[in-house]
This record gives sequence, C-alpha cells and structure tokens, in this order.
Amino acid sequence: MVAGGQYESSVASLEDKIVQRAVAGVLNAVYETDFLGFSYGFRPGRSPHDALDALAAGIYQKKVNWVLDADIRDFFTSLDQGWLERFLGHRIADKRVLRLIGKWLGAGVIENGTWSKTPEGSPQGASVSPLLANVYLHYVLDLWAEWWRRRHARGDMIIVRFADDFIAGFEHQGDARQFLRDLRDRFARFALELHPDKTRLIEFGRFAAANRQKRGAGKPETFDFPGLTHICGKTRAGRFQVKRITISKRMRAKLKEVKDQLKQRRHEPIPEQGRWLGSVVRGHMAYYAVPGNIRAVRAFRTQVTRHWHAALQSRSQRGHLNWNRMNRLAARWLPPPRILHPYPDERFHVRTRGRSPVR
Repeated sequence: MVAGGQYESSVASLEDKIVQRAVAGVLNAVYETDFLGFSYGFRPGRSPHDALDALAAGIYQKKVNWVLDADIRDFFTSLDQGWLERFLGHRIADKRVLRLIGKWLGAGVIENGTWSKTPEGSPQGASVSPLLANVYLHYVLDLWAEWWRRRHARGDMIIVRFADDFIAGFEHQGDARQFLRDLRDRFARFALELHPDKTRLIEFGRFAAANRQKRGAGKPETFDFPGLTHICGKTRAGRFQVKRITISKRMRAKLKEVKDQLKQRRHEPIPEQGRWLGSVVRGHMAYYAVPGNIRAVRAFRTQVTRHWHAALQSRSQRGHLNWNRMNRLAARWLPPPRILHPYPDERFHVRTRGRSPVR
C-alpha cells in the first residue's frame, strides 16, 4: 500500500516477476561498485544494524554536536521517473533493459478499485524498486552530500543513509543549517521534499547535555533511526554514550498485534501458542536486544506474557490460572531477555577494520 490508499498494481505476470529479479541481480552487481560507503539500505551484505553501528561509531569518533534528522515526504511515490531513467542511462547502455524498467515504472496503481497510470514514483513491492530507489538517492543525495562535505563543511560531518531514511551529523551548527538549506534546494530540483514537520535539526553529542544545561534548555532531544530511539546518555563511569532504546510506538503496535493474534489463536493448544509466541519474542530480540536496551526488551516479554495470560484466562472453564503456573509456561516457551548484539563501535571496527562507512 502507498500514500492515499493506493495499492501497487497486481497485474504483473509471473514472467515479469522473474525478469525483475534477474534484472535486479544484474543491476545490483553493477551499482555495488558505485554506491558510497554510507548507504546501507537494501544492499547485499548490509543490514539495518550495520547502519546503526556506523551512525553510533561516527558520533563517537567524530566531533558531532548537531544532528539533522531528515524525513523525505512520500519518497517512493514522489521520485521523478524522467530523472530516474536519465540516472540509469549513465550506467546502462542496453536499451532493452531501460525499456523494461520503463515498463515497470509505468505499471500504475490501483486506487478505490480503479487502475490508473502514474507519471511519478516506483511501484512499491516490486523486486527492482529498492534498487531503483537507491539509484535515485545515490545521484540526488549521496554524491551531492559527499561533494558538499568536501567543498563546504568547516568541521567534521558524517552521514548515514538506510533506504530513504538518513541522518547527518555536524560539528558546527552553521554547517548544519547551511546543509539543510542547500539540501532543500537540491531536493526541489529532483521533485523531492523534506517533510516540514518531521525534519529537525537538534543539538546532540557528547557536549549537548552540558551545553544545554548551561543555557537552561533542558535535556537534549532524541531522534529515531531504523527502529531505535537515540538518546544522549552516560555509562556507569560517567562517559558519554549513545543510548538506543526501542521506539515506543513500534513496541505498542507490535504488542497490539500480538494481543489481536492471541484472540484468534486462543483455542489452539498451549504448546502451539507457546511456540508461536516464542518465535515472536526471539524475532523481537534479534533486532532490539542491543546494549542499553535490556529494560525495553524485558518489558516486551513481560507484556507478551500478560497478553498470553489474559487469553488463556478468557478460555478457561476451570477457574483462575494462577501466576505461578503462568510463569512456568512463560519460562518453558519464551526465551529469557538478554542482549544479543555487541557494542556498535566494536562490531563497526571488526566489520570495517577501521575504514569509516560514514564518510
């Protein structure tokens, strides 16, 4: 589903889908040699946690005092197909491939049961769409941001992008403000727009808390980047730490989904419910069990247990299910909360061997 209640057209044939996957594989091999190190989304061998590690490592290693939390408004439905075809033409000489991609781009959407052709956007869900989005932002954002950093930045600057979500960090507020002004102008040339309500320039970094306290400005603001809220925190020894915790609205949404699913599964045998809930908790921990987030991980498991207890109570014909037995069921089927990921700078160093993917 895309903005405005629109759905991608489902009329693509099986042959088209197979060809899309094949073309996407070939183009990935071509563009992997071009894409810059700070681009992480939908690339082979790169995950959201690689982007999260790079961002934290960049904040630790560089003099970051200001963060631009950028949001591109309706990116997948706004990118200009004419520009995209021109960008593709820089690296693809085969006109047949370009015609195929043009055909997919013109596939249209279905809105309120009526098919319509759209001159903008990339059909979400298509195998080739993530790559095309990366190509568009490679030319519109990545190469330009790298040039801007070399040409205009007076101090340190970092940038990390995951798909259409990106964060830029700056040593100087003046650099941050100028970059934001120039970025708006740059995007306007290519039919993109920063969301005015969701794009923010915030004070963030190792000195942010102290500087804001001197001014009586309160605690530093936070920002979200794939799935985690980033906070200016401190270690037990009092050193600066980028603390990452689960985005609260995402956890609430997932718990609501679990609760609704349990209502549908309430008559299943307990072992079947337990195996399913165990997979849910394991999947949650696989993403969110990062250092500093144990409290939220534990809270998620606790709430899953409570929802399970309520579901079992609602079907019980033999009286109250006491919490001693409920806790035994949780211990049997739900994995205990624990941290599964290393500290970001440690994994970053191992993965890159000192090379900076935020540059």
